[in-house]
Amino acid sequence: VQLQASGGGLVQAGGSLMLSCAASGRTFKTYIMGWFRQAPGKDREFVAAIKRGGEHTYYADSVKGRFTISRDNAWNTVSLQMSSLKPEDTAVYYCAAGARIIWSGPILATDYQYDYWGQGTLVTVSS
Repeated sequence: VQLQASGGGLVQAGGSLMLSCAASGRTFKTYIMGWFRQAPGKDREFVAAIKRGGEHTYYADSVKGRFTISRDNAWNTVSLQMSSLKPEDTAVYYCAAGARIIWSGPILATDYQYDYWGQGTLVTVSS
């Protein structure tokens, strides 16, 4: 599967932004989808994940209550609605797809569990 992330940009602190990730292929609904981010000089970190049917989601503590992940299996897309953005949310955001991930927090948050990655989209939050 090929993933294409979009929607990044410059936003003021407290603002909102929606990221989208379009996937190719007919097997999108068989993948657990995740969002990760990497800030300058830092390791890539987990943001959110959503189960194959969209019935369950999981978030990093740092974004819980501010970010919402959703998916549309009919359109092969996964989105990340980000609200109450903070300067520390500044990062390149990546969408990822995993075929055989066990639905468990520590596993979902591990980047090597995911098989496919998008190219990333930059989000900059100004103070």
